[in-house]
Amino acid sequence: MFVAVGLGLLIGLALGSLGGGGSILAVPVLAHIAGQSAVAATSTSLVAVGVAAAVAAVSHARADRVRWDAAAAFLITGIAGTWAGSTISGRLDGNVLLLAFSGLVLAAAYRMLTACPTCTKVGEAGAVASASGSPVHVETSASMVGIEGGPGSTVVVAPSQTLASGRLRAVSRVVAAGSVVGFLTGLFGVGGGFVIVPALTLALGLTLPVAIGTSLVVIAGNAAIALGFRGVESVDWGVAIPFTATMLVGSTLGAAIADRLPPTRSLQAFAALLVAVAIGNGIASAAALLH
Repeated sequence: MFVAVGLGLLIGLALGSLGGGGSILAVPVLAHIAGQSAVAATSTSLVAVGVAAAVAAVSHARADRVRWDAAAAFLITGIAGTWAGSTISGRLDGNVLLLAFSGLVLAAAYRMLTACPTCTKVGEAGAVASASGSPVHVETSASMVGIEGGPGSTVVVAPSQTLASGRLRAVSRVVAAGSVVGFLTGLFGVGGGFVIVPALTLALGLTLPVAIGTSLVVIAGNAAIALGFRGVESVDWGVAIPFTATMLVGSTLGAAIADRLPPTRSLQAFAALLVAVAIGNGIASAAALLH
């Protein structure tokens, strides 16, 4: 118990500074160190991560690092997925759920390594060019756009056309990501920041600090929705309260240092940690299934 509560501090730091990852670490800690069942661990994780995310989001909001419209879009599109995930979670064998969770952790590690946090500069440059009213020049090849001319041809796109197509792509990506995040929250009790942050940076061109702050709002909202579907009786409050308390301290500290961390190195280090957690959790769950 004391070890699990202590680790809550470190989990909170990851959640506050990266805008995700806290729940990915919380579930294995609660299941294998605190000794909770898979269902109880995922439900307790929802409480801890949801509250910690909400508190951390306040600091980001005060620093104007939250896009409320983007957060609302994620929450609305994720409701159906959250319900489906919560329903399935209650019907799966606990060890099967935890073994599947290892696959999710590996996917999260992969996303951490391929989310391209520096791509936000490209999004900002495109927004500035569109706002100035000048045409946007895109270097491409004839085979990519279906026009005559050799490779390296320059295609001039009117700003209005670029904005319309860009918004459509952004909306479709947000809807898809919101649905996936909702399902993962309901099924595994995770916040889904490892999906939300890349979606916000790549689809909407948000800077990494703003994407982190916005993802924290989404995590808190999704956790509340998932708990509504599961019911508060699914939570082990004797563990949830102290675990959440230490996560609050960590998430607040993490939010304060978010702007000072090197994005690429932080994501790489955290991805390595996730791989280790996935391997350990997978071995433990597989062994339990074989007995």
